[in-house]
Amino acid sequence: MVSCLDTSTTKKLLLSLGAALLASCASYVDKTSGAMDAFRNGRFEQAEALFADKERTGSTFLSGAEAGLVSLTAGDFAAAIEYLTAAAAFSEEAENASLVDPESLVESLASWTLSETTTDYLGEGYERVMVHACLGLAYLAQGKVDDLLVEVRRSNDLLNAEQDLYDTEYEAGGFGHLLSAIGYELRGEMDQAYIDYLDMYDKGVGLDLVGPSLVRLSRSMHRSEDMDRFAEEFGEPAEIPGDAAKVILLAGVGLGPMKQEVRIDVPTVDGIFAWAVPAFQPQGNYGTNLEISTSDLAASSVVVEDVNAVATKNLDDRIAMLSVKSAVRGALKLRLTKELQKKHGSAGALIGQLFAIITEKADLRSWLTLPATWQAARLYPQPGTTTIRLRAIGGESIELGTYDLAPGETIFVLARNLGPRLHAHVLGGRQVDLSTPEPQAAPNPGSDQ
Repeated sequence: MVSCLDTSTTKKLLLSLGAALLASCASYVDKTSGAMDAFRNGRFEQAEALFADKERTGSTFLSGAEAGLVSLTAGDFAAAIEYLTAAAAFSEEAENASLVDPESLVESLASWTLSETTTDYLGEGYERVMVHACLGLAYLAQGKVDDLLVEVRRSNDLLNAEQDLYDTEYEAGGFGHLLSAIGYELRGEMDQAYIDYLDMYDKGVGLDLVGPSLVRLSRSMHRSEDMDRFAEEFGEPAEIPGDAAKVILLAGVGLGPMKQEVRIDVPTVDGIFAWAVPAFQPQGNYGTNLEISTSDLAASSVVVEDVNAVATKNLDDRIAMLSVKSAVRGALKLRLTKELQKKHGSAGALIGQLFAIITEKADLRSWLTLPATWQAARLYPQPGTTTIRLRAIGGESIELGTYDLAPGETIFVLARNLGPRLHAHVLGGRQVDLSTPEPQAAPNPGSDQ
């Protein structure tokens, strides 16, 4: 790191030490605790404002991603698109490089700095994938199916690049494929929707939801070989009346994992060898399911994307590199301590040891408002007037209103489960005000606007 240290160098180190002390006072989790508390308790306007403050988060990517998902949960889809687009734009350069050459990401990941926290945070690979999936969901809420399909294609391309980079297969992308399939179904392109369902089947995600769709589509598209094997695997799906409406639940359940520090400080004859790496720790409500019902039907939600599992595996694929980088930095800082001791005696040694301990920090930044899982369910109620309800199994139950459903109509319920509480928005249909005879029109996401 240095071969000799003059007074100027020592002063710079002291300044760096002071800056490191200030920076180490609070991790990302600490800095955003107030925003997360507001989010958990449904104070979305406050949470959005806190997360949007880049001085608080210290990250353009995370400010956009966090505030965007808060806005999406609150039903402010225009704001969600604005925030999430800003997050995606910030990491676009790294994304484009990875799509052309997945190995090019290694250079940015291998920036040998004082600690990981001193670099710009572009988002973990799975987070950059998820930004585009969430953008797709926001566009679906606005009825912009073409924009939805653009975003989920980008999401899937980035996922493939991430898998190529680490030569692995993630059980990921199920949420993006489901959104893509829904988009194609809304456009009547069943052959394209079928491809997305096949991708989900190959990845083994959301099979209880995907299986019946594969049986029905293979039969309607006269794919006899597929029809036989899927019917044998999943059984015959319940018959759907030709004029049935469709109610689709798309829900984020719980909170995704947060990072904690795994740390070792080893005294040596030359000073303190400091080593630190991040590890994911699941938050609460993992595994909770939802139930959506109409007046005469009910269905439990199916996990289509396990964010906890994907995040953990994605970090595991990087942990060897992070461990080596921390070890190299630890060795360099031991050398620095030795040089300081030679130059300034015990005072120099103390500065070196403090510098090593304080500056070696695991990067605990991550997208905290992501759910633990993305889940989905479908109902095919008869057209007419029906009341829609949503229940978190073991938690809150809410009535979403009474709707007059047209034959063949598709409506969506976008929901988020946070602890025992549910937040939901119904898109499409005509909500019936039971105090008046006339139904009220609601936005329909089934066609571009």
